[in-house]
Amino acid sequence: MNEDLSRLDALSRGFRARYLRHADLDAQLRAWAEAFPHLVRVREIGVSGAGRAILAAEIGPDPDRARPSVLVDANMHASELAGSSVALAIAEDVLRLHLDPSSAPGGMSATVAARVREVLFLVIPRISPDGAEEVLTTGRYLRSSPRDERPARAHARWVCGDVDGDGLALVMRQEDSGGEFVECAEFPGLLVPRTLDDPPPYFRIYPEGHIENFDGSRVPSPHFLSDNAVDFNRNFPWSWAPEPRQAGAGAYPGSEPETRAVIEFVTKRPEIFAWLNLHTFGGVFIRPLGHSPDSKHDREELELWRLIGSWSEELTGYPMVSGFEEFLYEPDRPLHGDLIDYGYHQRGAIAYVCELWDLFHQLGIARKKPFVDHYSTLSRADLLSLARWDQAHNASRVVRPWRAVEHPQLGRVEVGGLDPRVGIWNPPYDHLGEVCARQSAAFLRVAALSPSLRLEVSSKPMGDKGFELKVALVNDGYLSTAVLPSAREVPHNEPPYLDVTAEGCELRGPSRVELGHLDGWGRGLHGAGSIFFPRSRGTTNAREVSLFVHGPGRLTLRAGSCRTGFVTRTLELT
Repeated sequence: MNEDLSRLDALSRGFRARYLRHADLDAQLRAWAEAFPHLVRVREIGVSGAGRAILAAEIGPDPDRARPSVLVDANMHASELAGSSVALAIAEDVLRLHLDPSSAPGGMSATVAARVREVLFLVIPRISPDGAEEVLTTGRYLRSSPRDERPARAHARWVCGDVDGDGLALVMRQEDSGGEFVECAEFPGLLVPRTLDDPPPYFRIYPEGHIENFDGSRVPSPHFLSDNAVDFNRNFPWSWAPEPRQAGAGAYPGSEPETRAVIEFVTKRPEIFAWLNLHTFGGVFIRPLGHSPDSKHDREELELWRLIGSWSEELTGYPMVSGFEEFLYEPDRPLHGDLIDYGYHQRGAIAYVCELWDLFHQLGIARKKPFVDHYSTLSRADLLSLARWDQAHNASRVVRPWRAVEHPQLGRVEVGGLDPRVGIWNPPYDHLGEVCARQSAAFLRVAALSPSLRLEVSSKPMGDKGFELKVALVNDGYLSTAVLPSAREVPHNEPPYLDVTAEGCELRGPSRVELGHLDGWGRGLHGAGSIFFPRSRGTTNAREVSLFVHGPGRLTLRAGSCRTGFVTRTLELT
């Protein structure tokens, strides 16, 4: 192993085997930047509500040079910690590819590795540092951030907190004849939904904490946004809708400093062509469209999604599903203001979600369609399987013993029951390394789809001190320079153009020529046509122009766009 790789390994903060606190995550990124300044630059793109830095790492040489780029973000939902580990693993694997071109993470070919090294990687490993810190230290559930700045707060609501003094905020149960839960006879301590046949005792389940504005009698229904008002993944601009139409939307698009930091960062990066948004849990990739069925989707794009889905399932075991057709929590009620809609529709990127950690597969639950039914149709047998799996394979981290305490508002309750942080929301520590490796291998293949430009130039003398030049811009990449057909109308998706600068000679003609978008060679999974009639497109991946120059001198040719980056050639005409 070369010296750089040994140093890279020595710098690891162990994110492939544990979930990092904010200080360790910050230190990991800055250690890479200090050790490999020619390959890593760390930016503070914003500050959280509690004053923590929101960091982005740029991985690749010469980060200021515009070129096709990919973005990985994670942990916008506070409890979804595994995304941070996977984002860091992708960054580390790309670093390894640059430090040792012969290395091949995930067994990738030399051809794919060479293409990946041409791409700039942008990694935001934790969008919600305040929320993640709260989950890691207290165990409480919150969606994105622990703050609550809404003005209407006179109603009774649950506020999470430690009741029994053990430093954690888990759940409470209270015996009640109208309770919806009973204790599982086969696994004491495990609560399961009550049936008509179940004898008492019956229980209600509440978050560990207290009731703000309690009237002494009426207990409010807990809500996942009771004391943390905004879901970051409902706060992005495309299709944003206010409450009550969309729970967790925030006051306006980008109202939160964390989401605003992401929006401002990517707006300055028109060259982002692929965007992986990491969540937990479920073991599934979710792709556009989120507001329409596949029958309304561009066929060429569908074939690209099918290709990415086939790679992803082969490398990770996770299927790829349509957000509209298989991941709506309520039929025909699309989500509003989510990140991948913003990335796909407004930024023109191949934007998609990965819900990390295939817990359902671990429990032997058959794949359901639509996939979202996994979260709402668990049987009592499934819950018992979870408890037994937790006991046998997860050191009983999830199902915790109950402890009786006196609640200041409710009287006698029991605290404990469920700690979903490691085992449900995130994979156990001994699974995390495999999740990181598989996800990195899958996304690096997507990065290799990038457009890739080169210039071909030939010249011949014409008469007295004259030259005719044939200049062709060629796209050798899989994707077109527009990336997606649906992205052609995105304002920043300008077609490639050619700029010509003459020194000492005279250019006879325009100094800027618009070349138009160039196709790539890719066709998606089944887009190349029938095996009975295999044919290629014409040379739609290239544009040629003729230039006429008089006199000896130097000619500089620069071609490309803000979306693809630029290639340059300098010619000496004598």
